[in-house]
Amino acid sequence: MRIDGKGRVDRTRPIRFSFDGRDYFGYPGDTLASALLANDVRLVGRSFKYHRPRGILTAGSEEPNALVTTGFSGAQEPNVRATTLELHEGLMARSQNCWPSLDFDLLAINDLFAPFLGAGFYYKTFMWPKSFWERVYEPFIRRAAGLGALSGVDNSDKYDKAFAHCDLLVIGAGPAGLMAALAAARAGADVILADEDVTPGGRLNGETLEVDGLPGHIWASELAEELAGMPNIRLMTRTTVTGAYDQGSYGALERSSPDVAARPGAARETFWRIAAKRAVLAAGAIERPVAFANNDRPGVMMASAVRAYVNRWGVAPGRNVAVFANNDNAHRTAADLIEAGVHVSALIDTRHDAKCSLDIPFFAGADVCNTEGRKGLEAITIQTTGGQEKLKADCLAMSGGWNPTVHLTCHMGARPVWDTDRLAFLPVPDAVPGLEAAGAAAGHFSTHACLQSGADAGARAVQALGFAAKDTPLPRAEDNPYAIFPLWSVEGTGRAWLDFQNDVTVKDVKQAAQENFRSVEHMKRYTTQGMAPDQGKNSNVAALAVLADATGSGIPETGTTTFRPPYTPVSIAAMGAGAQGMGFAPRRLTTSHHASLEMGAEMLEVGLWYRPSVFRRADETHWRQSCDREVTHVREAVGVADVSTLGKIDIQGPDAAKLLDLVYTNRFSTLKLGRVRYGLMLREDGHVMDDGTCARLGDHHYVMTTTTAAAGQVMRHLEFVHQCLHPEWDLRMISVTEQWAQFAVAGPKSRALLNDLLEAPVDDAGFPFMACGPVRVGGVEARLFRISFSGEHAYELAVPARYGESLFRELVARAKAMGGGAYGMEALNVLRIEKGFITHAEIHGRVTAFDIGMQRMISEGKDCIGKALAARPGLNEPEREQLVGLRPAGAVKMLVGGAHLFNADDEATRVNDQGYITSVAFSPTLGTNLAMGFLRNGRARHGEVIRMVDHLSGVETLCEVTDPIAFDLEGGRTRG
Repeated sequence: MRIDGKGRVDRTRPIRFSFDGRDYFGYPGDTLASALLANDVRLVGRSFKYHRPRGILTAGSEEPNALVTTGFSGAQEPNVRATTLELHEGLMARSQNCWPSLDFDLLAINDLFAPFLGAGFYYKTFMWPKSFWERVYEPFIRRAAGLGALSGVDNSDKYDKAFAHCDLLVIGAGPAGLMAALAAARAGADVILADEDVTPGGRLNGETLEVDGLPGHIWASELAEELAGMPNIRLMTRTTVTGAYDQGSYGALERSSPDVAARPGAARETFWRIAAKRAVLAAGAIERPVAFANNDRPGVMMASAVRAYVNRWGVAPGRNVAVFANNDNAHRTAADLIEAGVHVSALIDTRHDAKCSLDIPFFAGADVCNTEGRKGLEAITIQTTGGQEKLKADCLAMSGGWNPTVHLTCHMGARPVWDTDRLAFLPVPDAVPGLEAAGAAAGHFSTHACLQSGADAGARAVQALGFAAKDTPLPRAEDNPYAIFPLWSVEGTGRAWLDFQNDVTVKDVKQAAQENFRSVEHMKRYTTQGMAPDQGKNSNVAALAVLADATGSGIPETGTTTFRPPYTPVSIAAMGAGAQGMGFAPRRLTTSHHASLEMGAEMLEVGLWYRPSVFRRADETHWRQSCDREVTHVREAVGVADVSTLGKIDIQGPDAAKLLDLVYTNRFSTLKLGRVRYGLMLREDGHVMDDGTCARLGDHHYVMTTTTAAAGQVMRHLEFVHQCLHPEWDLRMISVTEQWAQFAVAGPKSRALLNDLLEAPVDDAGFPFMACGPVRVGGVEARLFRISFSGEHAYELAVPARYGESLFRELVARAKAMGGGAYGMEALNVLRIEKGFITHAEIHGRVTAFDIGMQRMISEGKDCIGKALAARPGLNEPEREQLVGLRPAGAVKMLVGGAHLFNADDEATRVNDQGYITSVAFSPTLGTNLAMGFLRNGRARHGEVIRMVDHLSGVETLCEVTDPIAFDLEGGRTRG
């Protein structure tokens, strides 16, 4: 099907590729779609619902039909558009959504049941009997859902992310975009010109139009070379701008060429975040189809796509082509086909006053009302004033007019406006601050108008930035008016298709209106119109026009559905570039990591950190044995734990105390030098954000500790308070979490261990509970804090990180000599549950200071963030779920984290829910299971017996409600 003398592909270098296991040949410059058409392959896919045969419809990223799967195993990629997939040596593509083969698809039987599978059938069909849902309906729907499929194997391809800044971002390198970039670049602005195609030129690459006396594609190529040679412009081909966001930010996906992507270590795709002071949208327009009976057969194509395959790729989409349109633009398709030597069987124009200067059969005031052929078009039926006439045709080029590509102008909530002259939605000015539409995207459909619009938009953009725009001579080009007649669908028998991928027909949209789904958004969801991978780029306008007619409303009143980014599908791997493998959750290792592994530590992921769970000995067969031993070490001798993962924020400056008073509920401006204070931090809504300690090391020097889980959140919170609420405060802060290695030394022998190590010993008188200060260890400056998360006499010793491993080994060796040793997260959890200390298992984002019994920590003498909203009556009611302790009180002793609590005699249902368990542990000290949780009016119910129920594991346990503190209620061991 190649046309001699036509096309811009290199026919001297054949390329071998395969489709559905069969080998074909194409050439450099081909897409998979053009190569398949050149090999007379018209059947390329199956539709989603009815599995009807589908062929290539378009020549761009709006393609709804020609979706294929490429590659195998980890390199498998489904739903790739054949119209944008560059042909390369060894390409292996296959059809999808068919079984056992594309040519013979058993699921095409669905088409026979089409009367029962109309719009919204799933809402009506799968309701009864109720018991069928989980066993029959849901498994069937899941197997049938989707088009292509992932392999389930890890993808080893590399993806990248990048950032760019510019004065002007030009989106689209067609005639309007090229002129906008030229005007801006000549004025001295930094310009990025991005286009999704492999070569600049836009629609000029698929036309025979001339610009300045040159073939349009030659003019575009020469201008692109001039732009590429300018130092202040970046020309980005294969780059689709996918979304417009706040403050001039744009997302863009850049695809690497096949030869670059094949290089070792090269990125397959790069996701760009572009910050632009101004932007020009020159993304062109999308030709829309006409709905008529059986307009979905392979061989029915868009008129502009037929022109593109003939002129750009030198491929005849058929041997006997008919053209059907409601506008003058499509007449060029017939002219180009004739010039290329392709037989045109007829030109059908629905306008009664249309004229034709071509020597071909011409039907004015006529419509195509039906087609024939199952797996490929064979004939069309024409409806004229004199009746119906059948014509042979294996390709039908149709055109219902043009839709400006307004999507990016709507990504911040704006809606386009209907233009009755051009029968299209046009962008609203200033819909996206700093973005102006130009060319066909703004409704200018002649080449001259596009060139003029682009040059003007580029000049206005740089003038707004303070540049002096220079005169840019305007090239000569055609300036034919855009004449169109409204035609959305043709009356007739048979199904007329709107959404080719999702199998939505005119009848479906009318049925939605009849069933009162009259809002365009409701219609979309009821029929699935526009919810396919093409997001309705071809079909939405015609569908809403049909809806407007069905409801008796005008198109402007009916409106459009919501446009959301991304404009075209974006690989999750590209958006999350760098997050594959270990990049998804980077490992953060403490300085004691390798030493802990040598000591038998079993590692546990805690946030992004790896921390020891237990230190298992050779004779211990269960983790509980290790945990119980480590708890006993701390309670009876001494234990050492690495607590370096706690967030550490160094805050200095004359106004540091003001910041602490504002972010903490209690007062810190009164904290004495060399002392530590526990603090509670609220969010703006009055709920607890975090807790921790803060030490005063100097007159204006504080070190705040946070929980491991909230370290980043608290740092962001402090920066917000300083930068946005009180930028006048004189202070500085920095995270020093990884600069200090910090170790807890806890137990009755902890002071004896430390005094044998410190250069100057400490005692209760000089270093009481909640004291802090500088110390020296082996000639190294260190910091010592007398704080405890275990309830024992304990200290935390911090040294510069480079000494962490050495200090940990020394501390553990001394602890073992004293009958103790290292302890991990499991033992730490048991110790803190025995003492009723909270972690983010309890302060999980839905609790208040009142809920955890710390309402008295909200100082009445000062303000703090969250104080006002924490005082709302609803957040201080006795019936709220309050923190309590729990112990087994019956024959069953098991307590389960996440289980729910009920009154002993109540049925375990949602309406009777009284609370839930947050933390559980077995206490070897007390010889029983313990739990912490939240219970309605819990503080007034100590001593009551309630029932714990875990529906997942089927466990029920009677529990006694207790104080959260189960061990050393008075705290004498901590302070002694």
